Amino acid sequence: MKQLCLLIAFLIAAAPSLADPITVDLEHTDAGWRLLRDGEPYRVQGAGGQEQLDLLADCGGNSIRTWGVGDETLALLDEAHAHGITVTLGIWIEHERHGFDYGDFESVARQFEMVREAVLAYKDHPAVLMWGIGNEMEGYEEGSDPAIWSHIEACAAMVKRLDPHHPTMTVIAEIGGRKVEAINRLCPSIDIIGINSYGGAASVPERYAALESAKPYIVTEFGPLGPWELGRTSFGAVEEATSSQKAEMYRSAYNAIDDDRVNGLGSYAFLWGNKNEATTTWFGMLLDDGSKVNTVDAMAVCWSGEVPGDLCPAIQPLAVAEGYASTDPGGTVRVTLSATDPEGGDLTAEWLFMADAMTYVTGGDEIAQPPTYPELISAADVNGCEIVLPDRPGVYRLAVVVKDAAGNAATANIPVHVASNEPVQSEAINLPAVVYAEDGSAMPWTPSGYMGTADAIAMDPAHSDDTHAGDTCLRVNYNANGEWGGVV
Repeated sequence: MKQLCLLIAFLIAAAPSLADPITVDLEHTDAGWRLLRDGEPYRVQGAGGQEQLDLLADCGGNSIRTWGVGDETLALLDEAHAHGITVTLGIWIEHERHGFDYGDFESVARQFEMVREAVLAYKDHPAVLMWGIGNEMEGYEEGSDPAIWSHIEACAAMVKRLDPHHPTMTVIAEIGGRKVEAINRLCPSIDIIGINSYGGAASVPERYAALESAKPYIVTEFGPLGPWELGRTSFGAVEEATSSQKAEMYRSAYNAIDDDRVNGLGSYAFLWGNKNEATTTWFGMLLDDGSKVNTVDAMAVCWSGEVPGDLCPAIQPLAVAEGYASTDPGGTVRVTLSATDPEGGDLTAEWLFMADAMTYVTGGDEIAQPPTYPELISAADVNGCEIVLPDRPGVYRLAVVVKDAAGNAATANIPVHVASNEPVQSEAINLPAVVYAEDGSAMPWTPSGYMGTADAIAMDPAHSDDTHAGDTCLRVNYNANGEWGGVV
């Protein structure tokens, strides 16, 4: 019995103690801002996500960022602590674009209570680095709604009362409009501004310094160019960079951010995991089977200063037949592939032909896996493949995953347009189309609300002109670039 008691006492002493948080302080010196964790300088070099924390630690990463709390949070904190990784623990704050009303007392009160419960549950865990109160809840335009920022301030003030050991941060989508000004003026209890930036990530230090903010920042998401930041093909699709090209984007953005030791506290690459957003591979640094791609190697060099021993394959953009832009249903297209293993080993290639979701907007919402057509792929190997184009016109995407013997991967894809070989039947379209008939007929639907970038939709119900007139006639203007909005 004495030996059993000693064993239990040893296990309790060896386990992470939730009663002993590791204090994180924010310090402002003549040289600039810095974090102190347990009294020692701490610069964030991490990634957003929670997969394969052992790999993150092996690559030299020291922190992860999450977006919300749930049943798995305690296990995640324990795992992170075991690997020497800290966690910026995100608390999800609802978005107006998802239907949340910051003028609704009960909804705001429930959200406030949710924040309180999350902090009380995890504030003493030694893996906690700071609190991330909200992510892009301000929207993508001005971001100056005082109702939102008053709620963020109320939550942050409560968090600081409940947990004096960890800083507070809120995360915004880029730094345009009056977002930074709003946080500085309306949120004194927010210590750090988190910034999600893609195409503009490398210029954040210069642009942020020009705002003369009273708070430091962390770039909380960076990675490849977002699909909303790119031009479209003639048929409306967006071309995705290869994983090798993305690796250079990550590297250059990280180095520019890391050079800022005045206002910047570090960065989180996006995404340490896999997600269907725009395409199945746009942002994921890992595939859905856990394989790493070139962006992981790039961040390993940035974080540790050392080149991994077994690198991912290098891959070139896919090439199709010369002059190819679109083709008729049933046509055959040959696509060529060029990929090499840095260690000189053999490679394998897995090809996927799918419908393109054609969803290239900001917001981060995950999309469903589009339909796939494996039966249309033939002669597929590490040199290329042939595809027979579907009968249904539209935009599709041909993707390839190349792997070496160790399972290290590289990705590339290309959009494919299948054109209609039938003439447009203009007589089938009756314009102007009646949306709201004055007598109530021709309305086989119920108008149910705004969707997408609703703030960019402006309606003038009093509009009428010589061509379209009537008591129910209105003009609709859409005032955003590269996004979408509508009224259902």
